[in-house]
Amino acid sequence: MQKIIKSKNDSMFEWIDVSNPTMEELEELGAKYKLHPSAVQDCMQPEHLPKYELIDDVHFIICRYYDADCAKNSDSIPELSRKIAIFFTKNFVITIHRKDFDQYEELKQKLSSNKNAFDIVCKVVKSAFATYEEPVMKVDKEIDFYESRIFLKKRIPDLLKNLYLIKRKSYVIRKLFNLSKEIIDNLGVIHKNNPMQQDLEDYYVKYDTQIEEVYDSINSLLNIYISLSSQRTNEVMRTLTVFTAFFLPLTFIVGVYGMNFKFMPELDKPLGYPAVLFLMFAITVFIWVWFKRKGWI
Repeated sequence: MQKIIKSKNDSMFEWIDVSNPTMEELEELGAKYKLHPSAVQDCMQPEHLPKYELIDDVHFIICRYYDADCAKNSDSIPELSRKIAIFFTKNFVITIHRKDFDQYEELKQKLSSNKNAFDIVCKVVKSAFATYEEPVMKVDKEIDFYESRIFLKKRIPDLLKNLYLIKRKSYVIRKLFNLSKEIIDNLGVIHKNNPMQQDLEDYYVKYDTQIEEVYDSINSLLNIYISLSSQRTNEVMRTLTVFTAFFLPLTFIVGVYGMNFKFMPELDKPLGYPAVLFLMFAITVFIWVWFKRKGWI
């Protein structure tokens, strides 16, 4: 569906918004505005990564925005985000997307009176970046939640699975922002001192830094969790080893005197049984003193 947001009657350029188009509609649009066929084909690929291209005098941008309706366990680029494509020159702006998102709808209402095509492009890209604000804050809160419980040693069902999903989401968002750096750099080349471009760049740097911090935090938390799990395992193994060290010699003695041979000299001695009990007690005391001096118990 095509919608004219701005027409040349109102300004020096026109802005056409295309929502959920067919291939025939895109080809017709490409022929009318002389868009390169390969760029038009890219618009139909839902999994396409962010990029910037200059074909003849037409600037072509693909950026991705966060899908607020994605499944909870989504952990890949196509599942977590959707694509919006932008063609623009000084004479027109064409935005193409499959699904609307709140920040973009609000933007269209605010920018309908804007007279600069480049400013509109900067704000459309910024609106796509703005969709990551809420999920990044949510991930940050989840990290704080799990961090406190890990250090307090509280048991949480599927803790490792949840930490992995947080890491995957953080990784995907981080990757998308890293790929979007090309868009920011090239928009800066077009208009170096444009206030909208500088605002977009500042916004990008702010959230790129925050995403890097979140990604580093979840990696650190995972490493801490694995280290604490290993430490708890080592403590359990140490306790079991101590018990084994105590009972192994005692088990050996009991095993020897449990053999049913008729001629065992100690069996005929009146003090044989007390002597064996004393030997077992002495061995136990010796092991305990030895472990205590070593700092193992």
